[in-house]
Amino acid sequence: MLAYLQKMWCTFYRLQICFVVIFLLVVLVLVSNIHLAEHLNHRMGLEPGGADLHRDTARSLSPVNRKHNCDFQLQILSKSESEEQKSLLKMVAWPGPPHAKIEFMKSTDAAHSHFVILQSKSSFKVGDVLEVLVRVHDFEGNPKHYGGDYLQTRIHSPLLKAGAVGTVLDHQNGFYSVYFALLWPGRLTVSVVLVHPSEGIQVLQRLREDKPDRVYFKSLFRSGDISETTICNVCLPKKQPICNYTDLNTGEPWFCYKPDKLSCSSRVNHAKGGYMKNLLTLHDSMFFQSDVNIKVPIMASGPDTVTVHPWKVKGTSFQNVFSHLKFLPSGYYYRDQWRSGRSTLWQFDKPSDITDCLQGKVVHFFGDSTIRQWFEYLTDVVSDLKPFDLGSPKNVGPFLAVDVDRNIMLKFRCHGPPIRFSTVSSNELRYIANELDGIVGGKNTVVAMTIWSHFSTFPVEVYIRRLRNIRAALLRLLERSPDTAVIIRSANVQELGPEVSLFNSDWFSLQLDTVMRAMFSGLHIKIVDAWEMSLAHYLPHALHPDRSIVKNQIDEFLSFVCPN
Repeated sequence: MLAYLQKMWCTFYRLQICFVVIFLLVVLVLVSNIHLAEHLNHRMGLEPGGADLHRDTARSLSPVNRKHNCDFQLQILSKSESEEQKSLLKMVAWPGPPHAKIEFMKSTDAAHSHFVILQSKSSFKVGDVLEVLVRVHDFEGNPKHYGGDYLQTRIHSPLLKAGAVGTVLDHQNGFYSVYFALLWPGRLTVSVVLVHPSEGIQVLQRLREDKPDRVYFKSLFRSGDISETTICNVCLPKKQPICNYTDLNTGEPWFCYKPDKLSCSSRVNHAKGGYMKNLLTLHDSMFFQSDVNIKVPIMASGPDTVTVHPWKVKGTSFQNVFSHLKFLPSGYYYRDQWRSGRSTLWQFDKPSDITDCLQGKVVHFFGDSTIRQWFEYLTDVVSDLKPFDLGSPKNVGPFLAVDVDRNIMLKFRCHGPPIRFSTVSSNELRYIANELDGIVGGKNTVVAMTIWSHFSTFPVEVYIRRLRNIRAALLRLLERSPDTAVIIRSANVQELGPEVSLFNSDWFSLQLDTVMRAMFSGLHIKIVDAWEMSLAHYLPHALHPDRSIVKNQIDEFLSFVCPN
């Protein structure tokens, strides 16, 4: 019996040893597999623990998964600021497709779509409203049942060089109503253009939120013989140490990657770096094709022209005649001259007309290259305005021009980053709000500004913060010097192609322009409606409008400065 027990104990002991050995082997295999998985995940750009290899790989390549130093998400807003921001974001909310992924053939096709002039056989007269109904179809010819397409519309009479924009109402069921105020007599043509299908706008919305750094910037750092260049932006992925250049006064954020050898204080300049490539999948890129679905005309299924008879009452002002109209544009072209629907507009055709208006005045131009056009136009037309060489880079500034005899001074300075100009000295990067705080103001001071194009790639909240700072500075200026003239130039439409659409689409500009008008409403300022002036004109759209359009902008600007 004792021998049997001893034999059983030896067998059990050997089993324990075998179990321990097997357990250790299993642990070693598991550890090895974990290390192998982590190694593969690292090579694929994944975090350990991903459940779905394909899904996580796609996410790792998207900026959604990257940590951006975008502090607009961390802003501490007051209750009123928070409510205003929610209201503004709601204002620019855009209806989209019912699903995140729509096949290209199911997207809006301008060639299959059409519009019809309602009551086209009726007799129209100046002061009436013309209604147009647009019906959109997909590439298979099927009618669409949701909205969100971006349309640009206008009426025009080529022989009269007349034009005006329409008001579009999206019924969100594949139908769009367009309303035109009939402002001049004669034969006019209706134009409806598909700028982007709703499926393309869905892509633009995703780019704006997920890839805010798709336009990147750079700065040179230098100390002695050592120089380094790093990437800069409002939003930077946190993959290395960052230099924080947030403005102490306004809180406007700006960041650069820290140089390897130099300090953050050794920054010398700022410049546009470039544009990210390969932003879209093959599927998404199909929504951005020239002559297919980017600024493509939609044709009429019947007549596209009507004849408008003259207004019967002569000698009545524009404002009185059309004040009852619900869809009144800010103005219209007639014989290539802009006629304002808001105020009296004078023609400043001779250099002496301009200098008579500006005599004794200091004019500050702040913003981007579209308002630099105003500075360049004035100094080109008025030979007595002599540019003073500040040694500034061409097209960058700052610039200065003076007429000593008439005591006129014009200044131009670009707005602070983000600004896609060629090299700018870091010392010359000034925020508009800070510059406004340095202006004394008064009846002989004119402030003109525009700020929009360089914000098109960022979430709207970034733009709202910039305008909030500028608005606060304007209120301070007008409080201490209420006679100061303040004029804001709005955004304008431009030529679009597949690549430009991803960075500077008219849809981005429209969103920013809507926010700007809302935030500056109620202030003692004037707005030159460059948007309608560029959209209503017969010339091709351009980021920098033709001189004839700029001339009309200057006429309205000077009419605001010198209303009498």
